[in-house]
Amino acid sequence: MNKHDKIATRLSIILTKLNNGEKLEVNQLAKEFGVTPRTIQRDLNKRFADIPIKKENKYYFLESNFLGKLNFNDIKTFAIMSGIKELFPTFSNDFLRSILEKNSTNPFLIKGHNYEKIEHKAKEFIAIESAIKNHSIIELVYRDKKRIIHPYKFANVKGIWYLIALQDEVIKTFTFTKIFSLRITNESFKIDEEMLKKIENEDSLWFSNEKIEVTLKVNSKIAEYFKRRNIVQYQKILEEFDDGGLLVSMKMTFEEEILQIVRYWIPNIRIVSPIYLQEKLEESLKDYLI
Repeated sequence: MNKHDKIATRLSIILTKLNNGEKLEVNQLAKEFGVTPRTIQRDLNKRFADIPIKKENKYYFLESNFLGKLNFNDIKTFAIMSGIKELFPTFSNDFLRSILEKNSTNPFLIKGHNYEKIEHKAKEFIAIESAIKNHSIIELVYRDKKRIIHPYKFANVKGIWYLIALQDEVIKTFTFTKIFSLRITNESFKIDEEMLKKIENEDSLWFSNEKIEVTLKVNSKIAEYFKRRNIVQYQKILEEFDDGGLLVSMKMTFEEEILQIVRYWIPNIRIVSPIYLQEKLEESLKDYLI
């Protein structure tokens, strides 16, 4: 497989090459993975910033005293952090070797999400990453308002990066590309372990102590998608009908969360409860059709 449009797969293979003592050249890697030389340079200089990579002339390589120290467990950890572990049915060393094989018999072709382009905000991304690690307080402008926040986590959902932080002791979610006038202060904060646990365990990016339970009736035409994986947050199949349809429950923080999902699957889905939400959806559709 010469082209790898799954970023974590590309990075894992580059990491393996470095660990094996290979000297890597940007243009050669760009051709191998079907990406631009600029993308490869970003991989080596930014994404692997914490790895002791050296450059001589046009070749990149791992410092000799680090060779062989990166093993399959390190690659597993990288894959877990990159969000691809659950993509595969097993994650044994033999399976990893099969994924990383570079020959025509490699059985895998992975097509993932289209990721937003954030190269123009690389400095801000790295600065926030450092602030999260060092527990540094951040000042920024978001939606035309100046804010002082305690950054906790970067999260990538469906190819979009978000910053999860505490503002006035409330968990907030900020779209990364909409952050401006960033300043990392010299002040630090103490991590609130309860808040951190809540952030890490929450299925949704939108945080609230109160959630509304919603019940959906799903047509048999799309039922398989809901049975195959969770389409909505906190999804639970309550009943499967004789015609193949489903009764599905979920929990939401904001109304727009579920309305967006239902609009996507119209006409094969309907909100059973709460009734007011289905009525709100129908009114919005009427306005659209006028």
